[in-house]
Amino acid sequence: MNQINGLGRRGFLGTVAAVAGGMSLGWTIPEAQAQGAANSAATAAGGVEVGIWAVVMPDDTVVVRIARSEMGQGTLTGLAQLVADEMDADWAKVQAEYIAPEVNQANRRAWGDMSTGGSRGIRASVDYVRKGGAAARAMLVQAAATQWGVPVGECGASESVITHRPTGRTLRYGQVAAAAAKLPVPADVAVKPPAEWKIIGKGVKRLDTVEKLSGKLVYAIDLQLPEMLNASIAQCPVFGGKIGSFDAAKVMGMPGVRHVLRVDDSTIAVVADKWWQAQTALKALPIVWDEGPNANVDSASIARHLESGLDAKEAFVGLRQGDVEAGLKGAAKVVEATYGSPFLNHATLEPMTCTAKWDGTTIEVWVSSQNGDASLAAAAEAAGVPLANVKVNKHHLGGGFGRRGKQDYVRQAVLIAKQVPGRPVKMIWSREEDMQHGFYRPITMAKMKAGLDAQGNLVALHARLSGQSILAHLFPARIAGGADPVMFQGWNKEEFGYQAIPNVLIDHAMRNTHVPVGFWRGVNHNQNAVYLECFLDEVALAAGKDPLDFRLGLMGQMPKLRAVLQAAAEKAEYRKPLPAGVFRGISANYGFGAYTAAVAEVSVSKEGEVKVLRIVAATDCGYAVNPDQIAAQVEGSFVYGLSSVFTSENTVEKGRIVEGNFDTYEVMKLAQMPKVETVIVPSGGFWGGVGEPTIAVAAPAVLNAIFAATGKRIRTLPLKHHDLSHA
Repeated sequence: MNQINGLGRRGFLGTVAAVAGGMSLGWTIPEAQAQGAANSAATAAGGVEVGIWAVVMPDDTVVVRIARSEMGQGTLTGLAQLVADEMDADWAKVQAEYIAPEVNQANRRAWGDMSTGGSRGIRASVDYVRKGGAAARAMLVQAAATQWGVPVGECGASESVITHRPTGRTLRYGQVAAAAAKLPVPADVAVKPPAEWKIIGKGVKRLDTVEKLSGKLVYAIDLQLPEMLNASIAQCPVFGGKIGSFDAAKVMGMPGVRHVLRVDDSTIAVVADKWWQAQTALKALPIVWDEGPNANVDSASIARHLESGLDAKEAFVGLRQGDVEAGLKGAAKVVEATYGSPFLNHATLEPMTCTAKWDGTTIEVWVSSQNGDASLAAAAEAAGVPLANVKVNKHHLGGGFGRRGKQDYVRQAVLIAKQVPGRPVKMIWSREEDMQHGFYRPITMAKMKAGLDAQGNLVALHARLSGQSILAHLFPARIAGGADPVMFQGWNKEEFGYQAIPNVLIDHAMRNTHVPVGFWRGVNHNQNAVYLECFLDEVALAAGKDPLDFRLGLMGQMPKLRAVLQAAAEKAEYRKPLPAGVFRGISANYGFGAYTAAVAEVSVSKEGEVKVLRIVAATDCGYAVNPDQIAAQVEGSFVYGLSSVFTSENTVEKGRIVEGNFDTYEVMKLAQMPKVETVIVPSGGFWGGVGEPTIAVAAPAVLNAIFAATGKRIRTLPLKHHDLSHA
């Protein structure tokens, strides 16, 4: 979530540093000087660092350094495209590798922010990685011109080959990389205009696909090291509870068991030769938990807690324009509805996993993390050592969705390893542990009220949110004057799409619970879009207006949002009749710097069986780095979004999460997946997000289509609790 400290705005500082096997040109953040090259597989294989972002091999292979994390969203390939295009590199010879967090730290965070969340992996990196690539190209071309003794203006580069245009002479990047690294860094390097892009904007193949398909890519859960032990953990099932007692002697004689450990006040670990041995012993371990006062909390009491906020006098204002009270009082018709969304787990395919090895003075970890910097800090804190005594090996993530931004599992692995010095210990959470000890999408409710004038114009809108605050749980210091701005995602002044409504009030009554919450793919845009977009359909019906026309009439001050909604409607042939038994729903949203809209087509049998047949999604993320990856992200986000519509929820009983595996926490199945058609509307001029924005429009579009099919408004999720049978 943190932006890099002015790097894109102020440009780069260059330094020349001697390294083994070549020279290094460093592009660094202001006032930070690279203190030497990063040892890596590429440099060990004879590559030369032409800047900190690229290593050029003798065969012209360009290895692009990646600071962000790859979790299936394609950031690794997208960032490599940005650097490679500015370098005029041959994409067929481009590879990528992670930069180690400790190297970033030792070089004063020269590679910038490693956090990967909020759809910022590419859009928050664009300026400085492109300038890095452009500077590398300039220096490579200058090195060739110097070798030929010709003006640099007579030379050009394409696909890793530099050409002297008057004579046709050529040199490859691998031939001039070492000389290029010795040249002064350009003080102000220009990046290409979009018209000159050759790789940016193209649907090039992902760099990690072959390794995934061949099984060569090693995820953290698959890691194998010499003399490695395995650990499984149990945490107090009630959040806020702690360990009462446990009897280690009862399981120490079981096969493979080496240790039974107290990890912290609420966590116990069994360490064994094999993970299943550890898990079997853990299940047999007699444990008495001190569950504390939260053991009496259940879903019903949480619901009452949230309901109390719907009419509470005290609330924090997220958006106010005009006079809502007067607007509602003078309305010819008032429409009211209350909506609600449950807790949701991230449900990553790879459960929380981390391997750690402690040698008495240093700690090394192998981890799938959304934030390498945070993993480094968490490991250092847990081990009680300086950052310089920590090494972090980053792996691709088997799913993140916001969950792996938290570092609780890294701390646990380190605390276990410190009690088993000299041997690596791989800690894997069981699926049940992962399901019942997450940082869940917050539970919220919304009381919506709208006023229409005699002509059916929307003249007033009041949205009262009641629910749990992410910032209050994770970052209480960021609560601004008692308010959590994250609660108003999609509804703040910059993002609210219907600014033509003259009187608007959106406020939040904070109602926190003992259940830990966190950033879940799309965050609060998801719930807020359901509340607003479904309610707008209700209001349009009350006004006697078409849902599309009604929305377009309120979007005058949001032309880009209006354009994507129109693009989705045009692709879906919204104005044409559908086959008998098929019904449409629409939605739109602006968030994470991108404009999105969807048109869903569904059928609902008389018995209430819902089939989502097709969703047309339109998105304007400004510049589209890789259209194929954008389409894949839209499709993937809809799986996530539609799971929350149909089946997924977390409930609380006796203070603990009830759902423990995919039999009770159900997600969308392959046979349920609709046809998804993605319309990219790249208006240019900005870099928006991709991975999170589109998820918000899937649910409301489908819910609005279900109403069109059945006449039944669904205001609480998931659908599995509702009877959708109809005449």
